[in-house]
Amino acid sequence: MAPPRSVEAPEMAPVHTVDRTPQYEEFMARLREFHEKRGTNLDPLPKLGLNHVDLFKLFNYIVERGGYDKVSDEKLAWRRMCEGLGLMTTNPPAAAFGLKSIFYKNLAAFEIRTVHNKEPPPPEILEHITARGSGLLTRTLETYKTNRRDTAHERSDGDDGTPVRDRRPEDIPGSARASRGLREAPPQRVIFQPDTAPPRQSRQASGQHTTPAAHTSHPSPHTQPHSHSHNLIQPPNMQALRLQSQRDSPTAAWRPANPEQQLGVVHSYQPQDPTGTPVRVVPTPMNAPEEFSRSRRLASMQAVGSMQVRPPGSKLNAQMLLKGPNIYLRCVTALRSGIRSEQTFGLHHLVKISFERGEKFRFEQFPGLVDGLAEKALEVGNLFYHVNWTITFDHDQEGGPIGELDGSEGTPDILERIAKLTPKDVQDSIRPAEFSDQLVLITEAMLTIRNMAMLYDNASYLSEYPVLKDLLCIILHLPKKEVVVELKHFALDIAEQVTPCLILESDDPLYKTLLAQLDSDDRGCILTALRAIGRVSMNLAQTNKLGGVPASVLENVMNWLLLNDDELLDACLDFLYQYTAVVTNVDSLLKAVKVEHLVTHLVRLLSHGAKRESKELVIEPEHKTPGGEFIVEIPRDLFERLLAAEEPERCYQWLRCLFEEDPESQITQIAVWQAYTNSFLEPLKKSGRSLINAAEFIRNISQVYQSAGAQIVRDHGPMGEVNRFIIKGIRPRSRPISPDGREYFRCLWARNEPKPGEPVKCGVWFASAKPMYYHIIEHHLGKELRDSEDGSNKEVSNKDDGVARSCVWGGCRKYPQPIKLPFITFMAHVKTHLVIEERKYNAPQHTDISQTPGGSIISSNKRPKPPYVRPARIINLTYQETVTVRDERNPNALPQAAGIPLSAILVLRNIARNVVKTEAEEELLKLQENKGEGENGGWNERLFRPMLPRLYEIMAENKSLAPHIASLLQLLEF
Repeated sequence: MAPPRSVEAPEMAPVHTVDRTPQYEEFMARLREFHEKRGTNLDPLPKLGLNHVDLFKLFNYIVERGGYDKVSDEKLAWRRMCEGLGLMTTNPPAAAFGLKSIFYKNLAAFEIRTVHNKEPPPPEILEHITARGSGLLTRTLETYKTNRRDTAHERSDGDDGTPVRDRRPEDIPGSARASRGLREAPPQRVIFQPDTAPPRQSRQASGQHTTPAAHTSHPSPHTQPHSHSHNLIQPPNMQALRLQSQRDSPTAAWRPANPEQQLGVVHSYQPQDPTGTPVRVVPTPMNAPEEFSRSRRLASMQAVGSMQVRPPGSKLNAQMLLKGPNIYLRCVTALRSGIRSEQTFGLHHLVKISFERGEKFRFEQFPGLVDGLAEKALEVGNLFYHVNWTITFDHDQEGGPIGELDGSEGTPDILERIAKLTPKDVQDSIRPAEFSDQLVLITEAMLTIRNMAMLYDNASYLSEYPVLKDLLCIILHLPKKEVVVELKHFALDIAEQVTPCLILESDDPLYKTLLAQLDSDDRGCILTALRAIGRVSMNLAQTNKLGGVPASVLENVMNWLLLNDDELLDACLDFLYQYTAVVTNVDSLLKAVKVEHLVTHLVRLLSHGAKRESKELVIEPEHKTPGGEFIVEIPRDLFERLLAAEEPERCYQWLRCLFEEDPESQITQIAVWQAYTNSFLEPLKKSGRSLINAAEFIRNISQVYQSAGAQIVRDHGPMGEVNRFIIKGIRPRSRPISPDGREYFRCLWARNEPKPGEPVKCGVWFASAKPMYYHIIEHHLGKELRDSEDGSNKEVSNKDDGVARSCVWGGCRKYPQPIKLPFITFMAHVKTHLVIEERKYNAPQHTDISQTPGGSIISSNKRPKPPYVRPARIINLTYQETVTVRDERNPNALPQAAGIPLSAILVLRNIARNVVKTEAEEELLKLQENKGEGENGGWNERLFRPMLPRLYEIMAENKSLAPHIASLLQLLEF
């Protein structure tokens, strides 16, 4: 009795997939490198059943549970590993051993090296043999050779595996599964020889004196038998014959010692000579493909009724009587039997088989299957109309009943016949049980055909079955009721798979039926019908011209382009692409719809799903300006402040204000010392103070800048080697700074009459805008300043003097020529320059304020880069990105346009190419010529001229669509 199942079902593991994360790629790179060095082969994507195994997940999962040896030592452990990784199949022992082999071949040696830090066994005793046994950490050439026979049949995954031939179940300790071992080969048998001797010898024979040899040997064939009892042949010793048959060759080569005991049939058997077999030519796919296809189709349609039918009086095969037909043939014969219960059984299993075994279930393997399914599906006519659809192969019959369908060539007037049918009163809400049961069987028959049609071989087979098109037309023209919605969807799915192998002209019934579905209000019907129409003759050499499309269908397609439905948009654009490829269709399109609106919608779809992206393009990279020996002049206010300080504070402040750290720059010691002495030597002598000595001055540099230090460099000059005394790690500032960190900026007011050798600009240093403001008023504008009443500011004594002034600040174009302005207005303008200049060099530092998990506030100042670092010149490019794909044949090529934008531009290109060839183009040109509008008009001018700005914009912003739009513009020739 099976153990009761647990109430709580175990949690199912997720489906195993290969996740190509950065960690996975790094792991696989290490694993490939390891196997290359080891000289073994790596299978990066091994398969277990139908799934690819992620080696990264498998390695981590096994290592977390102790590694290969520990898992292999536990019973049924590898089965649990399969369940945990989501790799279980219908055969757990095979899955367990397969997973163990994958780890053994690809990861076992890698685990020993990386996890256990040991040298793995050689490949001869690891990867080159099967995954059996454990103890890889202790396996060596010596130990494995001695224990190879003992461990040959061990299975550490808890499964007994497939026993070898010399292993008996009773030899396995504790094994009660004797049925899993291979059976012993039966002993060699001999042909049965009846014992013809009498059960008892006669008195005369028994009275004869015989020797032991007479009982164990056979009489010679040349000896003549004697009369009476001596003419009886002695029976052979059967035990001796049985022992001899086991010692000698097999039964086929065994010959008894006494020829009289051998059957004549066996003795006279000779193999048949194959050369005497008559040979006839048969049609094959190579020598007669058309005849071969026709003969197979006719044989499958006409010889179905005799399949699996036993002729009267014939005997049953013993093997068939024991095993019976397989489930496939059982279902086919049940379907063709006409018995309701048998059909229910057959269709139920056919639906399951076609869904689960679709890749191996083909119509050509089961003659009569498609006929049985079609006949069952045609019974739907009797449910909704007063008709019984039947299939006939009578080609000569004309004007037959309305319900007879031509099984050889199809029924060309099927639509007219359907229109003449009288419908029955069928209610959706209330249906009889018989009606519902019959409709279920019909639906299952259509579902079986639909499932099998998903395989291309079956779809190609159905395309050569003429009744299929009649069946699809009948089902798609059923009344608009809820009970047949599922049937219609199945029929459209079948049509979608079969139409690539069909040639449908504009008068074909199935083509008209599919076009009629585009007037439906069911999105599923519309979408599938569009796909089926767009795929007509896709796999054939003949193209589909899509003729005879009604104007209402074209209007619907144009209206559907306005919907936010990607699947429907894609199907509509595929339809329009094939439709506009024909000139006559474009002419019909111009007469049916407002093509100007269609072009507008198509141009709008060029940006469907587009994303705005920004990219920084570096024109000039960031670089440092080279340092030099020039030291800027110290500002006047800073000089007075430093002169009042004492040594060594004066030295410290001077170095901080005029120099900055730069590990890659250097300056000579003499240049720094001369600049310091030129600034303070004379003023200090006048005040009676002494200057710091040179040695102490050089040492103070390292106190101010710890990365700077004095060095001696040997240079090779024209006079030989010369020692240069430098200070490494500092460079002169391009602008001095004040002790409080404010950067000085120059006055850019142009001098009136500069002297030779003087700069054109003023160039006086100031740390703020206010003193520079007073400097410009007093020194450049010639105004007198006086202190205000409170003494905090200065005022201009004569403000409005009526003098015309121009702004000569560097780069200003506001007042290039002298103009009479109120002085306060003019100075307000000048003040804007000063404020901008001050903010340029003394802008407040940007502060980031963040809060720690504990609640404390942390502020970090992002200091600007040093002035000697020239920032990179960068421009921001904004562009559009739509759907793109990479070419599988050339993965290194740039991504190509795809999806709805590509389909839209291809439709526009078809319209632009073919509209100039239509009759409507000639009529429009004649009309324009009569009105005197010139010869430059036409449909391209009317359709695409308003869209040109948008087309150029998309071509400039969308790199993937640019080549296609360029080809469109070349066709327009504006």
